[in-house]
Amino acid sequence: MVFAVRHTDVLLKLLGAPHQNDLVTSALRLAQALLDEGAAVQVWACGDATALTCAAFGDSKPVNVADRTVDHPSTVTLIRELLIAYPERLDWYVCRFCCAERGRSDQIAEVLKRPPSQFWQHIRATDKVVAMGVC
Repeated sequence: MVFAVRHTDVLLKLLGAPHQNDLVTSALRLAQALLDEGAAVQVWACGDATALTCAAFGDSKPVNVADRTVDHPSTVTLIRELLIAYPERLDWYVCRFCCAERGRSDQIAEVLKRPPSQFWQHIRATDKVVAMGVC
């Protein structure tokens, strides 16, 4: 079966450790802003950024010892909510090899795993590419 990447206006390529700096916040805010303006967006998470949608992390962040009464959503929840809100304009992909190498093969169902050798298809199916983070 041949997989066809649908055309998008922007491809966000996420690299590097997701909680080391403002990568996650910036990527999610940029994706939300683009979607709010009517753009079609695809996200390709590579390297440690594959942790953003790892099913093992669950729906909530670990309990904050400073305030145990507040439940903060995990990146899994935030990304799932975006994917549900924009099913026709947002696609989220993770590099299959990076997932396997980091023990994160169990991704949420809304995310598709793709081999790195097929990344070129994603480049060809978009108008603009924004690389965020450092490997």
